[in-house]
Amino acid sequence: MDNPAPDPAGGRAERAGTPKIACNACPVLCQISEGRSGACDRYANQAGTLVRVDPVILLHRSLAAPDAMVVPFAPRPAADNTDAAGHAAEAGWRDDLMLRNEVFITGVGSSTTYPDYKPAPFIVSSQAGGVDMVTVVTEGIFSYCSLKVKIDTDRFLGPEQANIRCKGEVVGHVTTAEYGSQMLSLGGVHHLTGGSKKEGRITVEMMAALGNKQAVELTIDGGAQILIQAGKAPVVNGVEEVRMRVGCGSATVGIFAMQFEGKVDEVVVVDDHITGVLTEHQAGRCLDMRASGIRMSGRKSTPGRYFQVANPGTGWGGTDIADPLSIIEGWNPSVAWPGLRLLMVSTTGEHAGWYVLDEALNPIEQAMPAEVRSIVERIGENCEPSMTTVLFLGGAGGSLRAGVTDNPVLLTRAIKQALVNVTSGGAPVYIWPGGGITYMVDVTRMPDNSFGTVPTPAIVAPIEFSMKLTDYLRLGGHMDHVRTLEDTLLHGAWHNEGAPLARRWEPLAAVNPWPLAQVPLQS
Repeated sequence: MDNPAPDPAGGRAERAGTPKIACNACPVLCQISEGRSGACDRYANQAGTLVRVDPVILLHRSLAAPDAMVVPFAPRPAADNTDAAGHAAEAGWRDDLMLRNEVFITGVGSSTTYPDYKPAPFIVSSQAGGVDMVTVVTEGIFSYCSLKVKIDTDRFLGPEQANIRCKGEVVGHVTTAEYGSQMLSLGGVHHLTGGSKKEGRITVEMMAALGNKQAVELTIDGGAQILIQAGKAPVVNGVEEVRMRVGCGSATVGIFAMQFEGKVDEVVVVDDHITGVLTEHQAGRCLDMRASGIRMSGRKSTPGRYFQVANPGTGWGGTDIADPLSIIEGWNPSVAWPGLRLLMVSTTGEHAGWYVLDEALNPIEQAMPAEVRSIVERIGENCEPSMTTVLFLGGAGGSLRAGVTDNPVLLTRAIKQALVNVTSGGAPVYIWPGGGITYMVDVTRMPDNSFGTVPTPAIVAPIEFSMKLTDYLRLGGHMDHVRTLEDTLLHGAWHNEGAPLARRWEPLAAVNPWPLAQVPLQS
């Protein structure tokens, strides 16, 4: 319980007639004993006071910003401008206040708007480009949320719609295979609330771990065992993936066709989806390559492109084969010739074999020439590193929107009209078209440990809404609770006046734009 702080938005810290404290920061309504934390591990009873365990994260875009330094907000000064200890209220903070245009308060650690009628804990006014701005900062409690996971691999992970399990419980399913990647959908309201209590608990734990950039082990029914972590290479059946394919078999043939010309007589790029054959492919024809007479397994699509040459698997090109010659049915003796040079290679270049046809037109493996080996290495060079991408997808519901305005539909409309910039922990988000505020964010662009949980079960995630102050007024915003950034830096959340509150400074991630710069200043 490092750097605990009185709750900035957790409702009333009521005595319950016992040494316990009632916390109403979420629907669970824990009764917390002294020295213990609530079920969410976000609030605790410290000497009879309800405290928030995690500090508020403040982003600073100045190069001089301290990295992950934890400091308290100053208490509200007395009439003589001194705090309770007799020290000047602004002592030690003057430099921060002078750089206040470089500061952005995130929702990480800010607490929630629960119960629903409460304004957001931080409603902060500042300036950008000489225009008065306001940022509404809160943590949302998300029951309607999921993770969309992209795994860069050619390996077969499992059939579409197959269940994904964590510790034996179903927590998601396999979706579509994309170009060099397999997509998974994890979490969602049906797993969080629609199944057993154990399923919901494990689902929310898995989602929080992945959102907080931790490693999670999953098994796929009828498929692989995987170990995934945002921003890291996936591990499939105990083997760490290294390369994401340069393209499908057909694309690989086309990309490197001119480099193959004159060095090979035939190239087969083995691929679970689209296997390419150079001499039949349009690229080979444009180069006037001689037909090889090769006869391929599978279903021919267009010239030089074959589907279903083998079953999905973890072998060559994402197929189940270990011997690439198994997908060749034979050679047309009236077209093929002894001495024909054949290269078989996978879409990542990790598998490759060099063969020469003998007098009976049987391919005999031989040492690969250096000039051909260099092309295979070039294929590998053009493969990007395999990564795991984790996107949090959440629907911002009524209680969260009510913390911004007393007429939530106006906020939704303003976001769709691009009058309001939405961020999550200061990271840019994608807003889905259509009704509601459904957003998606890359967790690697968010501060560490941005996600929490409550045992309803639900995910707790940060969200910030930035806009011009005039637009906030038109939205019916909670103008009585707007406070300047300077005042907020000194005293913390609006309903925590007079009590210290922990905050942590972090530099703005280099990949993220400045949130206030994304607000259109011209109407």
